[in-house]
Amino acid sequence: MKMNYFVFGTNDRAAAAAFYDQLLADQGFARIHEDDRMTVWAHAECMFAVAQPYDGAPATNGNGTMLGWQVESPAQVSALYERVIALGGIDAGEPGIRSGRFSAYARDLDNNKLCFFH
Repeated sequence: MKMNYFVFGTNDRAAAAAFYDQLLADQGFARIHEDDRMTVWAHAECMFAVAQPYDGAPATNGNGTMLGWQVESPAQVSALYERVIALGGIDAGEPGIRSGRFSAYARDLDNNKLCFFH
């Protein structure tokens, strides 16, 4: 079994889509679907989406929820972390060695936690 897709909730789909368009621009993802509540990107091995909750209630970030992105180098970890910050995201752990891997943590515009690791 392997993971197929991951969805983050958002309260501003247009802003979240623009954020992830720029974050994922050169990472092998292509935007494959967009409607009034969801935007989806696909990669050869998985899909990622941002969506306004189906039940109409406000999106909230999960306490303890985090999406980890495995990347090709420590330089790419640092570059993606810096890109999140430049796009208006916030620091959640600067690049460095953790648990034997080079990683960095940041939060997107909806406070969803991202990890980039090599």
